[in-house]
Amino acid sequence: MSNFLPNVIQLGWGGDNGWGTSIIQTIYMTFWPAIFGGILGLLFGVALVVTEPGGILENRFWFNVCDKIVSIFRAIPFIILLAFIAPFTQLLVGTQIGTTAALVPLTIGVFGFYARQVQVALESVDHGKIEAAEAIGATNWDIIKDVYLREARSELTRVSTVTLISLVGLTAMAGAIGAGGLGNTAISYGYNRFNNDVTLVATLLVLLFVLIIQVVGDFIAKKLDHQTR
Repeated sequence: MSNFLPNVIQLGWGGDNGWGTSIIQTIYMTFWPAIFGGILGLLFGVALVVTEPGGILENRFWFNVCDKIVSIFRAIPFIILLAFIAPFTQLLVGTQIGTTAALVPLTIGVFGFYARQVQVALESVDHGKIEAAEAIGATNWDIIKDVYLREARSELTRVSTVTLISLVGLTAMAGAIGAGGLGNTAISYGYNRFNNDVTLVATLLVLLFVLIIQVVGDFIAKKLDHQTR
């Protein structure tokens, strides 16, 4: 290992720049934005479906508001979003640099993407089931919970998997500009110092994260799909 990957070994496992620290930072930057961005994305996705024309809570005004908010944040490239919301990040967490500061743009960056994915997933639910629920007197909350979310849970798992994979990519981009994690390791200690072995290992670790998410997501989606049927 020391002959083929000398710079990888030199970085070590612990310390501020070690591999263990980078891996934990990447998990940290993936987990919390996934939670916060996931909740926001789910709320906006549901709101878009129920308030759209023909929805169970049709409201053109609120549909347009939610649609524009999602469209704006989805359209802004993440690298620009980092700079654009820097003052808001400073106000919220007290700093614009570091792993914790990256949580804010990562959350905002992922929520718009996920909201659109949720919207598409919920719109795939058979409208006949919604009409049947309305016919038996189900409340709007019952329809959202027991029809939309229950019937689309397999598809929601799939789009959540895609979103998580996208989020891992965003953490690497955030890391490349000083937020820590494997992205920072790949660029600062690999590419910038011509340590190709460091860049290679960091890339392989990111790919491993993606592979684990994909395998687990596919397994859960298939299981839920069988249960729904």
